[in-house]
Amino acid sequence: MSHSDTSTTLRPGESAASGRWPLRLWGALIVLCGALFLDALDTSMVGVALPSIRESLHLSTSSLQWVVSGYVLGYGGFLLLGGRAADLLGRRRVFLIALAVFAVASLLSGLVDDGNLLIATRFIKGISAAFTAPAGLSIITTTFAEGPDRNRALSIYTTCGAAGFSLGLVLSGLLTEAGWRWTLLVPAPVAALILVLGWKLIDRDQAAATEHRGGYDILGAVTSTGAVLLLVFGIVRAPEEGWLSGVTLGTFAAAIALGVAFVAVELRVANPLVRLGVLRSPSLIRALIGGGLMFGGYASFQFVVTQYLQTLSKWSALHTALAFLPAGLIVLFSSFKIADVLNRYGTARVGVAGFAFLSLGYLQFLRIGETPSWWVILPSIVALGLGFGLAFPAINVQAASGIADEEQGLVSGLLNTALQVGITVVLAASTAIIAANGGAGAKTNAQVLSSYRPVLVFVALATLAGLVILASGLLRRNRSAVESTLAEELEDELDVLTLREQDALVG
Repeated sequence: MSHSDTSTTLRPGESAASGRWPLRLWGALIVLCGALFLDALDTSMVGVALPSIRESLHLSTSSLQWVVSGYVLGYGGFLLLGGRAADLLGRRRVFLIALAVFAVASLLSGLVDDGNLLIATRFIKGISAAFTAPAGLSIITTTFAEGPDRNRALSIYTTCGAAGFSLGLVLSGLLTEAGWRWTLLVPAPVAALILVLGWKLIDRDQAAATEHRGGYDILGAVTSTGAVLLLVFGIVRAPEEGWLSGVTLGTFAAAIALGVAFVAVELRVANPLVRLGVLRSPSLIRALIGGGLMFGGYASFQFVVTQYLQTLSKWSALHTALAFLPAGLIVLFSSFKIADVLNRYGTARVGVAGFAFLSLGYLQFLRIGETPSWWVILPSIVALGLGFGLAFPAINVQAASGIADEEQGLVSGLLNTALQVGITVVLAASTAIIAANGGAGAKTNAQVLSSYRPVLVFVALATLAGLVILASGLLRRNRSAVESTLAEELEDELDVLTLREQDALVG
């Protein structure tokens, strides 16, 4: 679909600003939001169920880690390929096929009785999500014209994703009470329903004609996917193998080699998987880095807080999950107003405000003691909900702004890759910090808490770094505006002088 499709779908006088979209357009948007909600949900929902999965399937700690890491590996490793496939093969086609695979893999993951099969199905689910997420986002950005329409659609879409990520832990706690398999089975019928609705409501689009430009970039797809897979794999295994072990260093060296090969390929082929020129956009780079730090920080915070509440305080899975409920509700309900906020204040200001709330939430939690206090927990969770509700939509809108329709899938893939790599890198660093501070050998509550506290400091600093990065864009924009104003004033003065000279000559 293109912007021209939007004009034929919307009736005259209808716009996002007035909130009057045709029902079919609303239906398609709800379908896309549901798919993203499921993708984000699956990233965090399995967390609370892990102890029950380990006991039921008799998994070791290293194998249990791969129940989570397998999904992240498939998701992060194939996002670039998924984003470009949507551009080249047709966004609707890629979205629906990947969603069908997600539904089948969800069903199988809840039925298997072998740990290795569970990890394999989680990996497949991650791959399918790597195709649905960028395809869904690019359908939105090519359907709604840049400006108020797109801001409104993206705000609703991204807050649904953020809500899924935030509420995953809550739903996991509720479902785990009935049995851990339900956390894996429930997405299957939901994905099937979304698939049927998507088939009915999402308009057909055309695959890009690439033959005259040199065909598909198969070598670029192989090298980029291999590089990201090895990078994520190396980071996930590093805490277990050792950061300076031969296995870890060899994996990183192979990832770098494939990355260099990928760049060399993209500079030579006629139809590159990733047009490297798109990375010249400063606003896109700020969105990629900021998004990675935001998701990585929250994933690490969630990991530490769930361990703190369940290990130190002996909270149940449901009790722990409900502690995160306010953040998810804030993110969900903020979707009704965030578009107006973005249209009024711009993505840069809203993003900076979001990161300020996130930083405040992490710093507030540093006041926690050996006994949990709601006077510490609740303000932190509320601040994080406000931060996510503001920052995530702002980053998505900023990343898509000024990008041609035929590269929206690519940019979506880049952004989602940055989010997944951010989760992997920051979480791995947080695990290493816990180990360095005696977390593995901690026996008393005070020792466990002292090993967690440096991670909270690290997460807060990473988020503050994201705030500075986004604020630099705001300062740059203000400086450009001042320079533009001065240039206009200087031009006016020159025009006045020229007129005076002309009057003097005439006189």
